[in-house]
Amino acid sequence: MLTQLKKKAHHSLPVLRLIISATVIISLWQAIVVIFEMPSFILPSPFSVFDKLIERAPVLLKHSWVTAQEIVLGLLLGLTMGLLFALQMLLFKPVKRWLLPILIASQAIPVFAIAPILMLWLGYGIASKIVMAALIIFFPITTCCYDGLRNTPVGYLDLAKTMGATKWQMLRHIQFPAALPTLASGIRVAVVIAPIGAVAGEWVGSSEGLGYLMLQANARMMIDEMFAALFILSALSVTLYFVADKLLKKFIYWQV
Repeated sequence: MLTQLKKKAHHSLPVLRLIISATVIISLWQAIVVIFEMPSFILPSPFSVFDKLIERAPVLLKHSWVTAQEIVLGLLLGLTMGLLFALQMLLFKPVKRWLLPILIASQAIPVFAIAPILMLWLGYGIASKIVMAALIIFFPITTCCYDGLRNTPVGYLDLAKTMGATKWQMLRHIQFPAALPTLASGIRVAVVIAPIGAVAGEWVGSSEGLGYLMLQANARMMIDEMFAALFILSALSVTLYFVADKLLKKFIYWQV
C-alpha cells in the first residue's frame, strides 16, 4: 500500500510542478499588467485571454486540430527519415561522406528561407507544413540515432560475432536497443521543436491552423485572441512532450 502511494506521488510530481510553474507565470503576467498599466492592445491580462478562450473555443479548436495534425505527421515523417539516414550512414561507410553534407545543409538553411519554396512545390495545404516540421527535427533525430548505433559497446558486438550472429541480427538485437536511450533524447528535442516548423509554415502561407489564426488576430489588433492561440499552442507542445516522455519511459524501461 505504501509503495503504491509512493508511486502515485512520484507520477503526480511533474503535473504538480507544471501547475505551480503556470500559476507563477500567470501571477507575474497579471502583476506586470497592473503595475505598468499595460494597454490591452499591447499586453492583455490573463483574464481577458481566458475569456477569449471560452468565447472563441470552437474556432480555436478547429485551428488547433489542423496544427496538431501537422505536428504529429511531421514528427512521424522526420523520425522515419532520421532513422533511415542514420542506418545508411552506419551500414554503408562510403555513403556517409555523401549524406553528411545533406544532413548539415538541412540545418544550415533557415526554416523561413525554405518555407516559400515548399509552398511553391507542395501548395498551401497541410503537406508543406508537415515537411517543414519534419525538416526541423531531421538533424537531432539522425545525429542521436547514429551516435547511439555507432557507440554500442564493442564487447557486446564481439560476443555476438563469436556466437555466429549475422549483421542484421546484431543490428536488431544489440545495436538498435543500445541506441534507444540516445534516440529517446533526440525524440524529446524533436517533440519540442516540431511545432516551430508547422507554425512557421502557417505564417508563410496557409488558410487554417494556429499560426494562421495568430497572424489574422495580429492584423486586426485582436491581441487577446493571438495570446489565446499562443496559449493553446504552448499547451499542445507541453502535452505532446509529456505523452512522448511517458511512452519512452515505458518502452525503454531499463534505462530512460
